[in-house]
Amino acid sequence: MPCYMVHASTQELTPDPLDADQVVSGNPQVSAYELLDTEALAVGIWQHTAGVSTDVEVDEIFVVLTGRATIEVAGGPTLEVGPGDVGVLEAGAQTTWTVHEDLRKIYIIRG
Repeated sequence: MPCYMVHASTQELTPDPLDADQVVSGNPQVSAYELLDTEALAVGIWQHTAGVSTDVEVDEIFVVLTGRATIEVAGGPTLEVGPGDVGVLEAGAQTTWTVHEDLRKIYIIRG
């Protein structure tokens, strides 16, 4: 793999639309930029605009760059995240993301 860099805060992202059944309220738009994708590891930049959506998670560590959100984990904690926060999500966790301010994060997913 060649060496390179991107500016995570301004990198142009590709739309990655939510399924209609994931949208709870508002008109959230999701986009991403993949830096690395192997069988063992995926790394990228992900953005979710203001609104509420649901997801079933994978094993992930993330760092919030910009924005604010409340992540409700079914049967688990409620996470209030903002710039500089590092979060861990467990595979299979059912989550509801209430994004208060457009959220951009770096993610690392274990394959």
